[in-house]
Amino acid sequence: MSIRHGLLALLEHGPRYGSQLRSEFESRTGSTWPLNVGQVYTTLNRLERDGLVVQEGEDAAGHSLYLITDAGRVELHSWFRTPVDRASPPRDELAIKLAMAVGAPGVDIRAVIQAQRHHTIRAMQDYTRLKARALAAVPTNRDEVAWLLVLEQLIFQTEAEARWLDHCESRLVRLSLTEPVAAARQAVPPAAEDPAADPAADAATAAGQTP
Repeated sequence: MSIRHGLLALLEHGPRYGSQLRSEFESRTGSTWPLNVGQVYTTLNRLERDGLVVQEGEDAAGHSLYLITDAGRVELHSWFRTPVDRASPPRDELAIKLAMAVGAPGVDIRAVIQAQRHHTIRAMQDYTRLKARALAAVPTNRDEVAWLLVLEQLIFQTEAEARWLDHCESRLVRLSLTEPVAAARQAVPPAAEDPAADPAADAATAAGQTP
């Protein structure tokens, strides 16, 4: 998530102060990615350091106002024109969890998948209800339309995640890796599973006896 460019986009509409930028950012995205004031001011300080914003004057309440510079506008519109890079995707906790669960002794990966699927479908239903509510209100202003777009992205994302979980389960079933015992067996040295091994015979041999 680019807080940096999100703040620049809001500043292009005119001077803003820190907590105002936080409120407008959360309003535009439906608080899906909440910010704290510390994050906002840290980002503003970096933008100012880079010459993309400047502090200029105060409002009637004494809040320091930030303005976007010409260099900031160039940076912002370059961001709008440039596709989001997928060469280095962000870490996905769910993908990492399933990758680690495969082969982990005693882990029932099917249970892991089913629990996640239940949570994902419930989230998708919640997003769908929020979308229906937003459409019933007939979005008219910029913030309402922006929130609707974010909601629809979340719906598509959870739908894709649910399909991916179904695929994972099917893949693991074909590979016989859905039971905890399968993973546990992989962790046991082959000699321990040798049906010819006889502990009593080994003990007798060690004592110089013939079993």
